[in-house]
Amino acid sequence: VRPRSHREAASIVRGEGGVRYRLPVLKAGGLDVLDHLKEGLLEPDALVDVRGLRRAEDAPPVERSDDRVLIDASATLAVIARDPVVRGSLPALADAAGSAATPQVRAVATAAGNLLQRPRCWYYRNDQFDCLKKGGDRCFAIDGENAYHAILGGASCHIVHPSNLAVAMMVLDGRVHLVGGERESLPIAELYQSPARGVRREHVLEPGEVVTHLSLSPAPMSSFLAIKHKRSFDWPLACAAAAITIEGGRIRTARVCGGAVAPVPWPLPQVEAALVGVDPRDDAAVRSACADAAAGARPLRENAYKATLLPVVVRRAVRLAAGLPETEDA
Repeated sequence: VRPRSHREAASIVRGEGGVRYRLPVLKAGGLDVLDHLKEGLLEPDALVDVRGLRRAEDAPPVERSDDRVLIDASATLAVIARDPVVRGSLPALADAAGSAATPQVRAVATAAGNLLQRPRCWYYRNDQFDCLKKGGDRCFAIDGENAYHAILGGASCHIVHPSNLAVAMMVLDGRVHLVGGERESLPIAELYQSPARGVRREHVLEPGEVVTHLSLSPAPMSSFLAIKHKRSFDWPLACAAAAITIEGGRIRTARVCGGAVAPVPWPLPQVEAALVGVDPRDDAAVRSACADAAAGARPLRENAYKATLLPVVVRRAVRLAAGLPETEDA
């Protein structure tokens, strides 16, 4: 089904007028949808194709508007990563988009698709495991192979949030803009829910709510960094985004978020508070401020290493945001 606007797409999903579908599913790039179809995890009777739809007629995929940057929901990761407006005013977002997957995937995958992709837990993705997220009675990761699962906020389900863009948007005052419901927009921090609030879904969008575009506040001193087994086509073991301002050679404000360690993008207020007043060139002081990034972690049998990696990647992200070279030492 190819709607002509986001509002029409929302109307189709809500079953208003015309043909009523049992299980309509939105798709843009469709990469995650295709994975679900192949594994038998999803059996829609209609794919509602929102690829190429714009927030407004003839709107560019990326646009500076007053004090915000607007990005179409269907803008690809490749477009976001190389756009001069994004690179100049939102380097954390450009880095997050540019570090995802491979060039081929980035040429197809979209902004909204990256934000709303389902978790990559191999128990969820395998139709032979009836896990909590699929209506079962257990999280197989607790006693199973859990090297890449959550160390923070896991509760009953230990998925890690899969979106790079979401982690970056958390430090960039990001919002998702919507049609098809009562809400016009939603802060990125309120888009996601923990397994404790609802284990079957990762976000709070209602059926029929469609993301039209994203908006973010410029933060020229920002960065995103991921630590992976491989540089390309791999998921982060831990990642972090940081956005800072500097006054008199010291950090005046800081926003920091960790990723790949929890079921949602994980804000780090304790690190933010510790960074205020720190000279970013003082590596020992930055290291000390970031040391508690994994505070409260409850690792599983095979993933305690993430509690060591998170302070490291946070520290490196802060240094990059300050314009300092990335260091390879722990």
